Amino acid sequence: MDAHVTAHESPIATVNPYTGERVREFPALSAEDVGRAIDAAHRGFPNWRARSTADRGALVQRAGRLMRERKEELAHLLTLEVGKLIDSSRAEVDLASDILTYYGEHGPELLEEQPLPVPEGTALLVNEPLGVLLGVMPWNFPLYQVVRFAGPNLVLGNSILLKHASSCPQSALALEQLFTDAGVPTGVYTNLFVRGRDVGKIIDDSRVQGASLTGSERAGVSLGEIAGRNVKRSVLELGGSDPFVVLDDHNLERTVYAAFLGRMGNTGQCCVAAKRFIALAGVYDAFVTGLRDRMSEVQPGDPVDPATTLGPLSSEAAADLLMEQVRDAVDKGATVVLGGGRPDLPGAFVEPTLLTDVTPDMRAYREELFGPVATVYRVADEDEAVALANTSPYGLGGAVFAAEPERARGVADRLEAGMVWINHPTASRPELPFGGIKRSGYGRELGDVGIVEFANRKLVRYVDADAPIEEVLG
Repeated sequence: MDAHVTAHESPIATVNPYTGERVREFPALSAEDVGRAIDAAHRGFPNWRARSTADRGALVQRAGRLMRERKEELAHLLTLEVGKLIDSSRAEVDLASDILTYYGEHGPELLEEQPLPVPEGTALLVNEPLGVLLGVMPWNFPLYQVVRFAGPNLVLGNSILLKHASSCPQSALALEQLFTDAGVPTGVYTNLFVRGRDVGKIIDDSRVQGASLTGSERAGVSLGEIAGRNVKRSVLELGGSDPFVVLDDHNLERTVYAAFLGRMGNTGQCCVAAKRFIALAGVYDAFVTGLRDRMSEVQPGDPVDPATTLGPLSSEAAADLLMEQVRDAVDKGATVVLGGGRPDLPGAFVEPTLLTDVTPDMRAYREELFGPVATVYRVADEDEAVALANTSPYGLGGAVFAAEPERARGVADRLEAGMVWINHPTASRPELPFGGIKRSGYGRELGDVGIVEFANRKLVRYVDADAPIEEVLG
């Protein structure tokens, strides 16, 4: 999920990863244009904040309805720009719409003031918006990633500046138009066509109060440093190398199917994809065989064709990087159970690949594999499984599969991750908080905790006008 930008930045353009065709290109905004956008967001914030949460929520719900109505148009746009399977694009539209609908409906309730117990008088914790926020988003889920940040914050009352990945500009424009058509006022949600090198200048601007980034570790370190220097709040959702721990052979066919979906969804280009499969010795051989058989069934091809079950990666550069990681592992002794190369097809395809015997000296052991490549490890017991799972510098998600709930929970509690799912691949739902720890970042989006990440949680304390005055300490 590499959102960092080098000195040789890609243009802001739609490039079809299936054909390699450069479809459309857009100019980056000038510094003056960016300044005007920030000013419009800053000026629009007071009126937006003054509206009730119910009113703001109604507009966000309307955006969710419009997204459903434009499902086919948006889905085909996602497939064009990112290369994901058309059914996966439709599923992303559905999830993004669900998020907008959920926070439009439930956001006001989640933001209600909270009474605090005090011996006399009253004390309230009040959630107030901070102001203008910058969102820096990746290419792999052009709608979902944005609304996960923008939807709850619009209901809260913040104004949004959105810098999307340079490879999905038409998706970015379609989403901006959708919010406009839903009635979100001018300046409250603004798409910015800017280069990565311009992000720091936006965060430096005194009118911007916080920033959220979903992207690479490198990009997150840079944004977090700039935000910290400016004493501004930030949320980072970075890379992941999620463990998928198999403790027994109960309903193994289901477990293998879950592993297949967890690894191959979005062609493996998902931050919470299952990337490291850890199986106890008693189930290891059967699990490897089952996963190999499942992965071998996929059919690469045109992602718009419903018969296609493996789309291209997002770009040739992404495919080249993944192949470098695979070759490094093979050269150092990893066993190729399946795949290991690139099919003889146009487009940024990589064969579904299954590796075993991966060791710590290999890049595949310590780096995120962003594509259809899985690694499987054999362990003797639960302690070894947990130790291996926690060797990763990342801590985004994880999954544990076992028949006994207590056993699964015992392992889940020991995993160093922001999210652990039991007997289901790690996923995202509108009502559940999303985020990680360690090098996977900090903060949460979604859920009751995510909606207040960019809130001023103000204490309002009322004391009777005739009550004694206490000595002021602290």
